[in-house]
Amino acid sequence: MATATALPPFHLAFPVDDLDAAREFYCDLLGCSLGRSSDIWIDFNMFGHQVVAHLKPQVERQQYFSNPVDGKEVPIPHFGLVLNWDDWHQLAEKLTTAKIDFTIEPHIRFEGQVGEQATMFLLDPAGNALEFKSFKDMNQMFAN
Repeated sequence: MATATALPPFHLAFPVDDLDAAREFYCDLLGCSLGRSSDIWIDFNMFGHQVVAHLKPQVERQQYFSNPVDGKEVPIPHFGLVLNWDDWHQLAEKLTTAKIDFTIEPHIRFEGQVGEQATMFLLDPAGNALEFKSFKDMNQMFAN
């Protein structure tokens, strides 16, 4: 799994209702490595960032709302990563091969425009929405 760039790593903690399902999803499917853990939380190394699944039995499924972006309904809230172009395509192929039920299928957004990006959305087993994206030109990540 690729490591993060020179940016400082972020930390995110989120609720799950099944630690075994979270471990399988984040490690086996997304390729995260395990960090420390207990019987109520697991640290994952997600491309050099620390994400932590905390057990909250009977997690109420997130009631998402969405905003339209480039003709797609983007779930809010969500979290994820901006990957390099090759890593994004490798992950998209891996998830497609695994027959993941995407919230928004892998596709190119803003094609031919400033900020052109590849993006995909999916839910983890606890219903947390994740986005993985990549910019055709990483220098345009914050371009207007």
